Amino acid sequence: YMKGYQDKDKLPLYLDPDQPLEKRVDDLVSRMTLEEKVSQMIYASSAIPRLGIPEYNWWNECLHGVAAAGIATVFPQSIGMAASFDDKLLYKVACAISDEARAKYHEFVRQGDRSIFKGLTFWSPNVNIFRDPRWGRGQETYGEDTYLTGRMGVVFVKGLQGDHPKYLKVVATPKHYAVHSGPEPMRHSFDARVSQKDLRETYLPAFKECIKEGKAESIMGAYNRTNGEPCCASPTLLQKILREEWGFEGYVVSDCGAIDDIHKHHKVTNTPEESAALAVNAGCDLCCGRTFDSLVNAVKQGLISAEVIDRAVKRLFMARFKLGMFDPPERVPYAQIPYEVNDCEEHRKLALEMARESMVLLKNEGGLLPLRKNLNAIAVIGPNADELKVLLGNYNGMPSKYVTALEGIRAKVLPNTRVYYARGCDLMNKEDTSWGPKATAGFAEAMAAAQRADVVIMCLGLSPDLEGEEGNTSRSEAGGDRVSLDLPGMQEELLKAVCATGKPVVLVLFSGSPVSINWAHENVPAILQAWYPGEEGGTAIADVLFGDYNPAGRLPVTFVKSVEQLPPFTDYSMKGRTYRYMKDEPLYPFGYGLSYTTFEYSNLRLSAEVIQSGQPLTVSVDVKNTGKMAGAEVVQLYLKDLEAMADVPVHELKGFARVKLQPGESKTVTFTLTPRQMALIYNDGRCILEPGKFRVMVGGRQPDKRSEVLTGSDVLVGEFEVVGEIMELEY
Repeated sequence: YMKGYQDKDKLPLYLDPDQPLEKRVDDLVSRMTLEEKVSQMIYASSAIPRLGIPEYNWWNECLHGVAAAGIATVFPQSIGMAASFDDKLLYKVACAISDEARAKYHEFVRQGDRSIFKGLTFWSPNVNIFRDPRWGRGQETYGEDTYLTGRMGVVFVKGLQGDHPKYLKVVATPKHYAVHSGPEPMRHSFDARVSQKDLRETYLPAFKECIKEGKAESIMGAYNRTNGEPCCASPTLLQKILREEWGFEGYVVSDCGAIDDIHKHHKVTNTPEESAALAVNAGCDLCCGRTFDSLVNAVKQGLISAEVIDRAVKRLFMARFKLGMFDPPERVPYAQIPYEVNDCEEHRKLALEMARESMVLLKNEGGLLPLRKNLNAIAVIGPNADELKVLLGNYNGMPSKYVTALEGIRAKVLPNTRVYYARGCDLMNKEDTSWGPKATAGFAEAMAAAQRADVVIMCLGLSPDLEGEEGNTSRSEAGGDRVSLDLPGMQEELLKAVCATGKPVVLVLFSGSPVSINWAHENVPAILQAWYPGEEGGTAIADVLFGDYNPAGRLPVTFVKSVEQLPPFTDYSMKGRTYRYMKDEPLYPFGYGLSYTTFEYSNLRLSAEVIQSGQPLTVSVDVKNTGKMAGAEVVQLYLKDLEAMADVPVHELKGFARVKLQPGESKTVTFTLTPRQMALIYNDGRCILEPGKFRVMVGGRQPDKRSEVLTGSDVLVGEFEVVGEIMELEY
């Protein structure tokens, strides 16, 4: 950008890296015409050669690895990373992703490529609450719990953006703000009606934490309306809450096509000019789409002022300057990251570590797992056994090499162990009587393999073809969502047929969301939830199945028994939803997962039995590995307000820690409960800390009856009292 400015004294102020950021941004924007300014508010921003501004495409994605930009390390899908309950490891993953992002960006620029998916502004993470298991995009989230989602979202944002005092590594963009979690086919016209209590208790906290604690530079508005206001043009969400309450100073980007939706589908406005003006006036600065092209006319029509346009453009250039885009590259440390870090061996190992940590052992009857490596023969059966798509999930890059479950198992067993493989059935075809092969055509081959094996490993479940974003799933029955939570197609019939051979069966379930495997739970001795586990997924699965890794993942979302246990999909009230408000007994609870070893909890200590209103409380517990195998335990702390004057959750996660322990080893785990964590949300949305009694529950699981039955483990319980005045806290 400095060509032609050899003499520093003649440099325009905006090109002087020693000047304050605000002055540089003001100087650059002051030199632009209205048309030029508007051209910078569209995701595919035009070049302005006279000012040395290159074209820039703002659209990039990195949900679990740099997406859609060629070869990159593919980590497990977000829901799987959430199942690790390991925020420290997720931070490392986010740092690796942003290393690859920087390396790719600078190489693309050197090659003269500034096209889509090549920039430094990433539309990740997705911190929507996975409130209903039918939602196809739940796989992109960190699950159903506000606390877990917030913790994971914050470290992901921090890992992406880096910790340099002057420069951003990349821009993180928590999405989709707010009250957004299906149904997918209705998202462009849907009005999510939500109480002030649910809004602030469930739908906003993770966004707030990503902004206030994570310091996210950007945020993406949702397609839908919330309580009548289009989210990308909502004065309540974008002005009152985001900027006034949370002090957000970054920029807001619309979801793609969301500004068009305002007049075309929400019918809140009549013209593109009105929609664009409504959005920018409310605080939306960047349009994914072309609707902001109409802003020049909107200014002429008096719908929006030039000053408001300036405000938006300055926010956008502030981000570009913070990314170092107008500074000499030698001044920007992140510009020195070599291209070779992309898809490097170190990142592959990190993808394997995260895949291992994401595995959730749901059942292990009679200690069937871990398997011996010297079996005579193993049968690997199922449509997901040797399938790349179920490793990748959605919003993914492409790995240079990948390991399917079949390949991982083959590599793990001894050379003289025979591995039989059969698909058995298609992912979802139902039985039919029309011409052509029957849906059960593969059963015979599967039975032949099973009958010759000592153990059968069944690789079943879903795929990104069945669940995902509207328009991106080729085989979903509901525009990306699911109508049923059962195993699709003939998979359960295949499972029943194989189990009827009498051979020991292990079910490996691939999915980005809960599957109602009621029959399998009753009849299959061992079940492993593998999610969409990334490029090294097959290695991680084999490591767990054969005992080279002891699983410790926990479910970040409740596995209900059937759709009948759910409220209507379009009902955004939290009543009856997630472990926090569900009354029915689930199949597998939130926070549940087994291990190959056992853990004992003792010596629960509270820093006080009575505390003054506004004081924190420290909770400590000793955890011991009482089994014969090294392993990790996910220690979970839940809190219940026993004397609340408003509806409160059954109990709520308020702390977690993943602790590695050798056999016989003990560790003390300490949590701090803050006054904010003890507070509740009134029906009017106020955040109130009430005096009264509270129950603390700590263990390796949720303190519910179903978890107790499934794990046979205990939870330690303590109580404390808050005394003093009722306090209203800042939300």
